[in-house]
Amino acid sequence: MRSNLTNVAKVLVLPLAVAVLGGCATSKEKLLPHGDHTMMDIWNQNAGDGGGASQVARRQLLDARQSLRRPLTDADMQAAPAEQMRYTRTARNEVQRQFQRLPNPDLVMYVFPHLAGTDPVPVPGYTTVFPLYQRVQYAMPGERVEDY
Repeated sequence: MRSNLTNVAKVLVLPLAVAVLGGCATSKEKLLPHGDHTMMDIWNQNAGDGGGASQVARRQLLDARQSLRRPLTDADMQAAPAEQMRYTRTARNEVQRQFQRLPNPDLVMYVFPHLAGTDPVPVPGYTTVFPLYQRVQYAMPGERVEDY
């Protein structure tokens, strides 16, 4: 079993060593040749700022864009505010609640007269109101549409 592991290790280590040593044998000048152009020259040449051929291509592009442009008509100008109102936040559309409150009925409880405290003190009867649920519960959008 041990000899199988050493044979596998030899098979894996040998190609790895050859690859590492082969990478060191390549020269920098062969991989990255140095020319007379600076990065700014290369950028300008490819971006269309230098040379006559690129100026012609740039002009053709501008002409094609200009032919696709059109001015806004009066109908477009009048339809724009109505279209924008759907996406504009105002007090009117912000007040509408997306999550409706679920009903939380008030319970009325009468507390009978009683004695309270370590020294029995008489407490007169009284009525109190409290909500059924401790927290306000909300419905998912569209779950409850009727008002309570």
